[in-house]
Amino acid sequence: MPIIAIYLVLGLAAGALSGLMGIGGGLLLIPALIYLFKFSQLQAQGTTMALLLPPIGLLAAMVYYKNGYVDMKAALFICLGFFIGGFFGAKAAVGLSNMFLQRLFGAVMFVVSLKMIFGK
Repeated sequence: MPIIAIYLVLGLAAGALSGLMGIGGGLLLIPALIYLFKFSQLQAQGTTMALLLPPIGLLAAMVYYKNGYVDMKAALFICLGFFIGGFFGAKAAVGLSNMFLQRLFGAVMFVVSLKMIFGK
């Protein structure tokens, strides 16, 4: 299977999970790009951030909005914070080692998973 087709399948899987559970595509995309496609942690993060440029979740957001599940005020301010925070996070990330970033990413996923499984 050509690499472009594999990228499309990965995008479909990430998009489906994002639309289904509201998780960021990075939960699937970052590990897949690192382990399946041999990207460095920084390449995976940069690539994932680049695919946020188009309105990636627009169709899924429309479905949720039409069903009354979107708080536009919250979305607007979170988006603004994400926009600014993403810049500073990226500036910090490019100065860190690949191994540190992979461990940090894994630790964050682990802590979040524990909270989701055992939290209220």
